Amino acid sequence: MSLKDKGSISIHPALCLSLALAASSVSLSTSVAANQQLMSEVDARAAEQVSYASFNQWLADFRRYAAQQGISEATLTSAFDGLRYRERVIELDQYQPEFVRPIWQYLDTAVSSTRINNGLEKLAAHRDTARQMQQRYGVPAEIIVAIWGIESNYGSNFGDFSTLESLATLAYDGRRRDFARGELLAALRIIDQGDIAAEQMKGSWAGAMGHTQFIPSSFEAYAVDGDNDGRRDIWGSIPDVMASTANYLARAGWQAGQSWGVEVNLPDSFDYSQTQRRSSAEWASQGVRPISGELPNFDSAAVIVPAGANGPAFLVGPNFRAILRYNNATSYALAVATLADAIAGRDGIKASWPRDQAPLTRDDVRTLQQRLNNAGYSVGTADGIMGPNTREGLRAFQRDQGLIPDGFATQALLERLR
Repeated sequence: MSLKDKGSISIHPALCLSLALAASSVSLSTSVAANQQLMSEVDARAAEQVSYASFNQWLADFRRYAAQQGISEATLTSAFDGLRYRERVIELDQYQPEFVRPIWQYLDTAVSSTRINNGLEKLAAHRDTARQMQQRYGVPAEIIVAIWGIESNYGSNFGDFSTLESLATLAYDGRRRDFARGELLAALRIIDQGDIAAEQMKGSWAGAMGHTQFIPSSFEAYAVDGDNDGRRDIWGSIPDVMASTANYLARAGWQAGQSWGVEVNLPDSFDYSQTQRRSSAEWASQGVRPISGELPNFDSAAVIVPAGANGPAFLVGPNFRAILRYNNATSYALAVATLADAIAGRDGIKASWPRDQAPLTRDDVRTLQQRLNNAGYSVGTADGIMGPNTREGLRAFQRDQGLIPDGFATQALLERLR
């Protein structure tokens, strides 16, 4: 090839035809794939439009229903005009974490040194208000502040979802539609009564609102105008927040002058299958002793071991049950109780948690439940949640196996059930 021929290369005609056909095939394949993707996107948009159209029709029907229930046209206009379906709410409603979080991990975060220090600062800043509510409702100031800390990290994170959009979305498409529908109507009544404007009603994706996360029906039942301005404002008024929280606990059975409970030592012979309540004297007769100080004088108390026989034990009374009315989870109630103790300068939990225990996944818990059912220990639906029925069935299995019947699920127990 001469130097002047280097700018062009001669290609055999057969090769030209082969390359042309290949290029045509690639082009055709690319075109088909692009068309398929385009059609998928069109179908998705069409489905989305149908879904939104269906939601808007549902919303129109609910608006008529709300009007029949006495909600004013002004409130309905402010609440529903521009209200959107929120896909993120449904994603969160359907989300289940893979692992069941151990109680000690929950408490590490809920009762961290930062949370304690912030609680001390908040109590110092609002001490007069907290003490006023303590005198009015009998609920200690540190308990009020602790619930504030657990629920919204002292107001720094109570959510920026529109409560109306969250509840409307859940009422239309959520797992508990009837519940969400009732809460949506309650939210409209709150707006109608003038406590909060529709656009200012903010909270979590699930419809819990304000500094201490009241759902609308709880707001109606327990919210209080603590600053006497004619409105119950749990979003912007700390006196209203504290009064409402204290009123909730008082109405839930809080007994003034009593503690929530105490950490205890249990005797080696203790029967962990006991779930009934007894007086402090009856527990003492079984050898239950406080880690420090004296046993509170409870007429009705329970011994709980949230992490089984190898973790801390507690004697808990009526005030612990009042906290459970706020959120029916032992980990939550224990977090509120121990955060309040820390804010008040009392000692924390002394015994060690069994941190070497690997957590169970949701699938592990479902497997545990299925195998308990198969073995004749009826625990109900295998839903992956360690509820009271599952713990009771597990205690029965442990007892029959000659194990300590503490109802605490471990990987070792799951293996034994295999």
